Amino acid sequence: MELFDLITVQSIPQAIKAHARAATAQQGANIRFIAGGTNLADYMKLNVERPAQLIDISRLPLDQIEETGDGGKKLGALARNADVATHAAVQAKYPVLSQALLAGASPQIRNMATVGGNLLQKTRCMYYRDTAADCNKRNPGSGCSAIAGHNRMLAVLGTSEHCIATNPSDQNVALMALEARVHIEGVKGGRDVPIGEFYLVPGSTPQRETVLEPGDLITYVSLPAPSAGARATYLKLRDRASYEFALASAAVLLKQGASGSIEFVRVALGGVGTKPWRSTEAERALLGKAPSQANLQAAAEAALEQAKPQSENAFKVELAKRCLVHALHQVSLAA
Repeated sequence: MELFDLITVQSIPQAIKAHARAATAQQGANIRFIAGGTNLADYMKLNVERPAQLIDISRLPLDQIEETGDGGKKLGALARNADVATHAAVQAKYPVLSQALLAGASPQIRNMATVGGNLLQKTRCMYYRDTAADCNKRNPGSGCSAIAGHNRMLAVLGTSEHCIATNPSDQNVALMALEARVHIEGVKGGRDVPIGEFYLVPGSTPQRETVLEPGDLITYVSLPAPSAGARATYLKLRDRASYEFALASAAVLLKQGASGSIEFVRVALGGVGTKPWRSTEAERALLGKAPSQANLQAAAEAALEQAKPQSENAFKVELAKRCLVHALHQVSLAA
């Protein structure tokens, strides 16, 4: 770990100004906001991240979990994962989010990790973490060691010839299915971005993972009011029962009409994509249909139709299909 300067701020405008001043003074040197620090600290120890300056935002008033006027929910960027997961209203209205958070990490990490930090969680690709290896995400233009190397845990959806790293988050798969919006403040003012547009696939620029610009600060995440009558679940398949990243996961919301046909459905996949993966293909395959085994299987086939497995992770395609079918079974009332 290299030496760095630490600045403490007390307000959102102060945080953004501090970032802008530091960027100007250091001519673009790496600057990071830090709160829980569970992910950033890991990469600083590995010398993958080498910020010249850290701006401590942990004292900002962004840790609240609040109702919105339209029946939705507002999750402050500094709300702890443990607090969100166990919040009574979240468990009642958004059980898929509570389940996803409780399936991730360990109790100790959930007590420190934040909503905003989880949104920006870095990949666990072994080559990204190894500064001796070629990695386009860490060192653009150097190559991707994973494509011809060990890639069992890596992505099969959204990949490119430049990067196949998997997004590791559980929280963000649930947020994708819930159609959350990410609220951002920056030097150009405030904006909010649908989570489906917040993440970028690697393409030829894998070093850029989100639409955030230098100095942008996530302030909160908003959730729309839940669809009345919809059932939800988060299913995670992994090598061991706890403290493990997903090989495949599925966040599913589903509502059936009086006839049993599916009136509303949202599907997102984890463990298989370069970003939390919303499958509109699966949703289209299910809408208006009965939740029969054949229809659920057809939806799973549609969700993984564009998968591009590598030398060691072809099993993920079938695993993700089975994960999705099982999750859909759990929330459907069989016709």
